[in-house]
Amino acid sequence: MNFDTDFFVGLVIGGAVGALVVAVFLRARVAARLRRHAIRRHRYGQDGDGSVVAARVAEAGSLTSGLAHEIKNPLSSIVLNSQLLRESILDAKLPQDESHPLLRRVDSLTRETSRLKDILEEFLRYAGRIHLDRSPCDLRELVEDLTDFVHPECERVGVLVRADLPERAIPASIDAGLVKQALLNLMLNAAQAMESNEPGRRRELIVRVEAGDAEAGAAPTPRIHVIDTGPGIPDHLREEIFRPYVTTKKGGSGLGLAVAKRIVEEHGGSISVFTKTGTGSDFLVTLPSGAAVPEVSRSSLSP
Repeated sequence: MNFDTDFFVGLVIGGAVGALVVAVFLRARVAARLRRHAIRRHRYGQDGDGSVVAARVAEAGSLTSGLAHEIKNPLSSIVLNSQLLRESILDAKLPQDESHPLLRRVDSLTRETSRLKDILEEFLRYAGRIHLDRSPCDLRELVEDLTDFVHPECERVGVLVRADLPERAIPASIDAGLVKQALLNLMLNAAQAMESNEPGRRRELIVRVEAGDAEAGAAPTPRIHVIDTGPGIPDHLREEIFRPYVTTKKGGSGLGLAVAKRIVEEHGGSISVFTKTGTGSDFLVTLPSGAAVPEVSRSSLSP
């Protein structure tokens, strides 16, 4: 291997290590700021220095998001250059005992850098502003689209996914793209949780849409259940799972459920979980009702 390739490998690996250090530092700083913010909110509430705290937290969030953007761009360059480096190694037609170790290192570099980039993108979705583009939507169609989308990934890990949908339209006034993102996070989280099921234990993911209950003079509140037959959530994590950077999955970012919660709450809805260890979990999403949408027969919703 010539000097130029050695230099390029060192440069790419050095850049990735630097980005990793900054990303880890950013993650720790954000977690610390969130903890301090929670303490101050508990201490001051809406009185005293509450407005000062809110302003500082908003400023910190803006600065942190800017830093995350600055990190994401070099990470994209590292991924691209590591892919080019892989092609250069293959084109060099080196002996296998030289090329294979290099390819393994480059592939590991690409994989880990891509993972860091994904973490930053998820953080930006959590920390950035959410602008809702609401429109009337039939939740049956939205859920049917999602189950079709996740079916290949669920099939890969041995999970049976199905939609349990009512006959009548379930209207909601939502940003369909964002709600899809929130539900997708819940569904993928459920599918990944069931990978730890013991051999022979069923792996089933059910997404159920309901009209919900109606208060006097109000429209019914639409509800979506994301139900799995996974291991359930341990008692000590049930109050923590929607907080940023809380995860039980190896390599997980700990932001998927936090992002889902924020999206749902920005819509004026709520999200909660009912779980039993060893049996599974039921994530319940409630959303604001929307104007009536055109009635669509169940036959036309089915593929």
